[in-house]
Amino acid sequence: MTLRKLSLVLALPVVLGACASAPTPYRQAASSSAQGYSEQPIETGRYNVSYRADDITTARQYALLRAAELTQQTGSDWFQIVRENTTQPNESRAVRPSVSVGGSVGSGGYSGVGIGIGIGIPGGARASNDVVHSMEILMGRGPQPTDANAYNAASVIQNMHP
Repeated sequence: MTLRKLSLVLALPVVLGACASAPTPYRQAASSSAQGYSEQPIETGRYNVSYRADDITTARQYALLRAAELTQQTGSDWFQIVRENTTQPNESRAVRPSVSVGGSVGSGGYSGVGIGIGIGIPGGARASNDVVHSMEILMGRGPQPTDANAYNAASVIQNMHP
């Protein structure tokens, strides 16, 4: 195998990985399994807010942003996170790339080297590495609680909007 062919073969996983790592856009989820935000009212001034994204950091930041937007939409000034949780629902069905290298020496001085690259998609279903961050929030007006889990909605929107 020439050096040029070997370089191309070794560069392929890097190129494929770059194609798969586009940033998660901030948007409302089109369905329960799609990336984006969703919210569920629990009672007046209390909501469950979730964001499904590619990674934990993005999912939490976008859930915070949606909580801030929802807080302002309801006429409140601040929100407090009562409870939060991060899950990876499709962890066992994730796409798993693999690289294999093998070699052999045969009779008569012949030898060979092989490199294999594969991407497995289990069961033909939509495989995903999505992360869902959910938080229960309590909203309020006026002075913000001094609790570390209380956020000023306007500040969060100003600092975190993509």
